[in-house]
Amino acid sequence: MKALLSHAAGGPETLVLEDLPDPTPGAGQVVVTVKACSINFPDTLIIRDLYQFKPARPFAPGSEIAGVISAVGAGVTGWSVGDRVMGLVGNGGLATHAVIDQGRLFALPESVDFETGASLLMTYGTNYHGLVDRGHIKAGDVVLILGAAGGVGLSAIELSKAFGARVIAGVSSEEKAALAREAGADDVVIYGRAPFDKAQSRELTEAFKAACGPDGANIVYDIVGGDYSEPALRAIAWEGRFLVVGFPAGIARLPLNLTLLKSCDVCGVFWGAFTARDPARFKVEVADLFAMLADGRIAPRISARFPLERGAEAIASLENRTAVGKVVVEIG
Repeated sequence: MKALLSHAAGGPETLVLEDLPDPTPGAGQVVVTVKACSINFPDTLIIRDLYQFKPARPFAPGSEIAGVISAVGAGVTGWSVGDRVMGLVGNGGLATHAVIDQGRLFALPESVDFETGASLLMTYGTNYHGLVDRGHIKAGDVVLILGAAGGVGLSAIELSKAFGARVIAGVSSEEKAALAREAGADDVVIYGRAPFDKAQSRELTEAFKAACGPDGANIVYDIVGGDYSEPALRAIAWEGRFLVVGFPAGIARLPLNLTLLKSCDVCGVFWGAFTARDPARFKVEVADLFAMLADGRIAPRISARFPLERGAEAIASLENRTAVGKVVVEIG
């Protein structure tokens, strides 16, 4: 098998494509011949030892895959060689073969291609958990989404609209604004690149407030962090929910007096831990996502495709924030 390996902490340029022995499944595991692996923001962190989980080296990044089962371990039930599947591997997805626990697998319908299958779980799963379980979204809510033109952001727009919300998309360019509108955003705020001084921060607050309306945002969906978070919090509604999803722009320092003045909640969205702690609910939510995919309410937007030998470029496109939509590495 071939794998794109991290031997030492560093950026995408440190990854090396190497040959390895073909893996064998342990008890309760299967081997998947990987056809597609999507790239997610944690992939930019895990290779630098900045993620919550630090696998032993060498390892291949890539946590979300789709492919075909090529071997089945002892004790595996319900899965057979030749089954089309998608699943979560934690790391190891940027390889021609991956070992995965049977409980982290989902059947991939014949009507869904491998690239779409590899683009569904982390982005839409994170957003479903965030908006529904943590944000308690309901029809008529105003949802302000920061970083709305990336893979997570675009799917958050789609899901928010599917649940009947009005969506304000925060983006950094006219090109990304067009993508956000295409995904269903009702209004767009284009912001500059941080850091912001006090005047710039106030200006962004006013822009968010104007777009959200006089009552503010019922949900702030913060995928960005950094200097963007406080202006968004200042635009939140009474008893709103501020959802902390990610922080590529840095970890924000929020003035907690604002949470008192708005009687609002600040909620973390740690989807990976949720899937491990409540696998039964996770499966229910994935089934709901497949139903939404089937009836056209959601559709992953794959903006870039790379072969395995250029997987480092795929990760770099997320790290330097040039990616819009979902980035997928096609394998095999």
